[in-house]
Amino acid sequence: MNITPKFAQLKPSFHTELKKRIADYFETTGKSTAGNYKLWTKAIILITALIGLYIHLVFFTPSAVWAILESVLLGVTVASIGFNIMHDGAHGSFSKSPVLNKMAAVTLGFLGGSHFMWNVKHNIIHHAYTNIDGVDDDIDAKPFLRMASTQKKYKFHRFQHWYFWFFYCWLYIYWIFFADYKKYFSRKIGDMPLKKMDAKDHFYFWAYKFISYAIFIVTPMIMVGVIDTIIGYLIMTLVAGFILSIVFQLAHTVEHTQFPMPDEASGKMEDEWAIHQIKTTANFATRNRMVSWFVGGLNFQIEHHLFPKISHIHYPQISKIIRQACKEYNINYVEYPRMYQAIWSHVSFLKYMGRA
Repeated sequence: MNITPKFAQLKPSFHTELKKRIADYFETTGKSTAGNYKLWTKAIILITALIGLYIHLVFFTPSAVWAILESVLLGVTVASIGFNIMHDGAHGSFSKSPVLNKMAAVTLGFLGGSHFMWNVKHNIIHHAYTNIDGVDDDIDAKPFLRMASTQKKYKFHRFQHWYFWFFYCWLYIYWIFFADYKKYFSRKIGDMPLKKMDAKDHFYFWAYKFISYAIFIVTPMIMVGVIDTIIGYLIMTLVAGFILSIVFQLAHTVEHTQFPMPDEASGKMEDEWAIHQIKTTANFATRNRMVSWFVGGLNFQIEHHLFPKISHIHYPQISKIIRQACKEYNINYVEYPRMYQAIWSHVSFLKYMGRA
């Protein structure tokens, strides 16, 4: 796509009304929009779990069965750190403190990813142009998966609802060993030009890559051997990759979300930005506290897309306000009560995309 999409400018704006209602909520309750002790306690638990599992695996060499189990748990913990700590930090909602937000965001660097690339890909592009094919890199899994009707269909896509899990597992490895470098050297994210990097950005890109490789690959190879490290690292990354993939896909690529495209000549979108976000996004299992705790509130994806700078710990409360506003404005608020329903809808969506 050569033209950057432009959203409709409506007056009065639905987004303006939403912002007013959410601002009134925080003013009335006296709460901060940032995280609080609940989020910080969760962060301490997750970081402690990561460090504890890593130390036991690398320096105390458990038996094969325990090593496999701990590698799985390490992958689960890595994914949850991404959802809870890195994600809120990257959006500036982990804390009122910019320093703490930065510290939370750069946990991604220690885990192998580039915070700079994530910020451009996720915060700037995905959040602005959700589900717009050719712009939103999150729905670009070509040629292996067809995520939108505007994408080319191959015969093997008929089976994508069977094999998708295999590619989802490899997301983490693809991300830190290939995708970041592709963006870095091509200076593009999909078809969108990459934000200009200054000297500091270049330094941190390479520094964090070397640090993460040293922590998760070189040191374990020295301590437990090459083969054991490769096996453990694969288990960790495949588990984390699948969890990260499925959670993000349940939010946008399900049966009831839309994939609107701009007018080819003008680049104009039919809806204003906030309505576009609601139409392209879905919630799931919002009453399941365990799911909400683990995925950092990303099961409240509608709330997150409308107010990404508000910490996820507030989503259960502000969702009531947004749901009521959608009802008043006759806007469809997509939600799957159970996680398995969202997964089934995602599988059905992939099946339809592969055959339609």
